[in-house]
Amino acid sequence: MQFHHHGYVSGDPRVQPASGVGLDRPAELPDDVDVLIVGTGPAGMLAAAQLSRFPGVTTRIVERRPGRLVIGQADGIQARSVETFQAFGFAERITAEAYRITEMAFWKPDPADHSRIARAARTTDDPTGISEFPHLIVNQARVLDYFAEYMANAPARMSPDYGYEFRSLEIGDGEYPVAVRLVHTSGPDEGKTRVVRAKYVVGADGARSKVRESIGCTMAGDQAHHAWGVMDVLAVTDFPDIRTKCAIQSGAGGSILLIPREGGHLFRMYVDLGEVAPEDHGAVRSTTIEQIISHANTILHPYTLDVRNVAWHSVYEVAHRLTDRFDDVLPDQRGARTPRVFITGDACHTHSAKAGQGMNVSLQDGFNLGWKLGHVLEGRSPASLLATYSAERQVVAKNLIDFDKEWSTMMAKKPEEFANPSELEDFYVSTAEFPAGFMTQYMPSMITAEPVHQHLAAGFPIGKRFKSAPVVRVCDGNPMHLGHHATADGRWRIYVFADAAAAGHASSVSGFAEWIANSPESPLAATPSGADRDAWFDVKVIYQQDHTNIDIGAVPAAFKPSVGPFRLTDYEKVYATDPAADIFELRGLDRGGVVVVVRPDQYVANVLPLGGTAELAAFFAPLQRPAIRQ
Repeated sequence: MQFHHHGYVSGDPRVQPASGVGLDRPAELPDDVDVLIVGTGPAGMLAAAQLSRFPGVTTRIVERRPGRLVIGQADGIQARSVETFQAFGFAERITAEAYRITEMAFWKPDPADHSRIARAARTTDDPTGISEFPHLIVNQARVLDYFAEYMANAPARMSPDYGYEFRSLEIGDGEYPVAVRLVHTSGPDEGKTRVVRAKYVVGADGARSKVRESIGCTMAGDQAHHAWGVMDVLAVTDFPDIRTKCAIQSGAGGSILLIPREGGHLFRMYVDLGEVAPEDHGAVRSTTIEQIISHANTILHPYTLDVRNVAWHSVYEVAHRLTDRFDDVLPDQRGARTPRVFITGDACHTHSAKAGQGMNVSLQDGFNLGWKLGHVLEGRSPASLLATYSAERQVVAKNLIDFDKEWSTMMAKKPEEFANPSELEDFYVSTAEFPAGFMTQYMPSMITAEPVHQHLAAGFPIGKRFKSAPVVRVCDGNPMHLGHHATADGRWRIYVFADAAAAGHASSVSGFAEWIANSPESPLAATPSGADRDAWFDVKVIYQQDHTNIDIGAVPAAFKPSVGPFRLTDYEKVYATDPAADIFELRGLDRGGVVVVVRPDQYVANVLPLGGTAELAAFFAPLQRPAIRQ
């Protein structure tokens, strides 16, 4: 965390100075806004939190509830989400209050007596070390609280506008072409309607999205005709793995997915209620909590479950649905116009809850879209950038639904239906990277390059998230993860992995540093006059030497920019290899030097040789509005 560069800070450094729209933010919802986000679910809140770092953009987020979410249905936090929380500054705090999954137990019918269950296997949750971040369980409401805190402390001083329900929208002309009709759901104006005009609208209003309906998107998919009861409970039990994540298959019929919750006592059970006849017409949803508990006890035999308190429960049928597009541009309009309305999260994709993917994929929807809106509205990039949102995220959602169909089908199988007794746990281990959130790989586009030079950085696949690795900061000798220094500030990252020459010696690094600092073709040339040199692009260098053998005074100035009104030197962009974990070895980096470009949402955009300055300029040129370039 960096502060004091604008003067001494004696208070909480997470509270950034207000600026732009945050200086005099009206308490009431304005008539005209740049971005109107509908819904305070995970996708909407992350998009809002990201946009709160763009104080020149008027963003408001409306919610039909009168206040914050109290009990959230989602609770599984995959490692990729925790990695994202790190960028927003609250990974450590939310990890401290969460339940951490380190292993999973698999219970099956006892071979000696199929009426009883017995533990058959245990598996490590992350056997291959996919991420340094943990797999957590914590209430969705707490995740939203942290994003709310972040946006309230950000320069735009944003907070949700509660008590507004979306009714409809129309897209017309003018500076604010989207007219949104809202109705007050609480307070003295309850029942009254009003119209807010916006440049862009983001629908994060859930599976029954009215924003989706307003732009004519359709959900297509199928129903598995299988029902599950889910309950968050406090109970007394003799089941020995009650504080371990478990998949329980019973010979008596049915399965349970057990998820321990945060706080040490609460746990969630997904209880298999069996097949649902097509003519059921939703009658299974009237299953009582008493029936769910009774069925859970039957599955757990010979163990018993004495439920003392029910925090929340529901009954649902597994359905897998995906919308035909994620924005308002029809297929025959692609390339002819850019989108004005977007949908995210459950408004785009629905699936079972048992893979713990809903909130996690929704968060990445919001991250993907938020910075793009900020760049376009702030004048950094052309509006064509916004077309990449639907193109990128629809593929991810389709892959998610395909995965979830397989996982939910396996969870619903009877033990005797498996060809191999260990099939369920084998699938869980072999596919771990997908639910953890690290299989996403964006295809080539205006923000993701072709993998021409991928061989120079095999461990940073283009289109996949930047996988951090240990380094040592030269200025103070502190060991750290390189990627953890990248915050959700909307900046592109340019990581320069140096050739073998030491700092201060003639090398490809010194040539690159001179070009990126001073060439009119450098992407940094687009930085607005008066802004810090690193305001839009965060350029870091990683040397191959030990930190004790690097003379920081000899490091090129491009990696030590002057910042703030006092033009102080930022020394925290210069790194060395960690002798115990050499990043060049860990990530297959070419020792001749390589440049890795990372998007604001942490995905690798390009890999280039140190001498590839012309290619780097060509990559960024379409991303910058011509009027900006000097």
